[in-house]
Amino acid sequence: MDTMRERFVSVTSQLLDEDPRLALVLAEITMDGFRPARERHPDRVLNVGIREQLLIGVGGGLALTGMRPIMHTFASFLVERPFEQVKLDFGHQGTGGVLVSAAASYDWPAGGFTHMSPGDVALLDTLDGWTVHVPGHPDEAEALLRHAYAAGDDKVYVRLSALSNGAPRPVDGLRMETVREGGSGVVVAVGPMLDGVLAATAGLDVTVLYAATVRPFDGAALRTAAGRAAADVVLVEPYLAGTSAGAAAEALIDVPHRVLGLGVGRAELRRYGTVEEHTAAHGLDARSLRERITAFLR
Repeated sequence: MDTMRERFVSVTSQLLDEDPRLALVLAEITMDGFRPARERHPDRVLNVGIREQLLIGVGGGLALTGMRPIMHTFASFLVERPFEQVKLDFGHQGTGGVLVSAAASYDWPAGGFTHMSPGDVALLDTLDGWTVHVPGHPDEAEALLRHAYAAGDDKVYVRLSALSNGAPRPVDGLRMETVREGGSGVVVAVGPMLDGVLAATAGLDVTVLYAATVRPFDGAALRTAAGRAAADVVLVEPYLAGTSAGAAAEALIDVPHRVLGLGVGRAELRRYGTVEEHTAAHGLDARSLRERITAFLR
């Protein structure tokens, strides 16, 4: 099976062939994969080098000319480092584009904390009007990339990860999916967290919702699920713990409820280790999730 990042290369290369309005801006990362597309479209596949503020600025300029820009690099260099440009060159200018990241929260531990970005979605939450997709499988990544490309002139962030669920779920860029129904609480699994959540909740009387799109937050699905079960909600997100707690609370504002946000902790893990070790250290492996979920719902 190919990775989400490999699927991004193949899908975007095809879209570049099909739509002269589409442009791709890179900052060295994944440049090798796009060399054939750059040879075919040298005026629309641009590599600015390791200058991430310029990456966003060029994308914003292309958007002002009527192009649909896709900008890509690691999440820490795409959202965090050039955040001022994201805020001004798209939000303030009233333009749209597609940010596509790689490396997620800790996908490349050997790169150290400079290449980790657990706070990217929370940071974008400070801005208005961003759609955020968090696919859990390469097939979902393709569907959501195509959805983002076709989203008029909207501002869209697609968060790709090396982590993946074993099988894709049907995604439309809008709604949460009910994967399992129960009456003792609701667990929302985001993107690549689904397999771990299903293993952690096996045999438990809980509803499991799956979200591959987290902004806008599907409050209607959460309200419906909470109406069928106890209004105790656990959010399991592959980025900063509690990022969607406010959105969940707003969805249930007229319902007595409790919310537990599980995700990546704020403490920096200074030993590089492996992806699996980082997952366990943040309490996101199936065993830890089961302990934390059952303790909360007990």
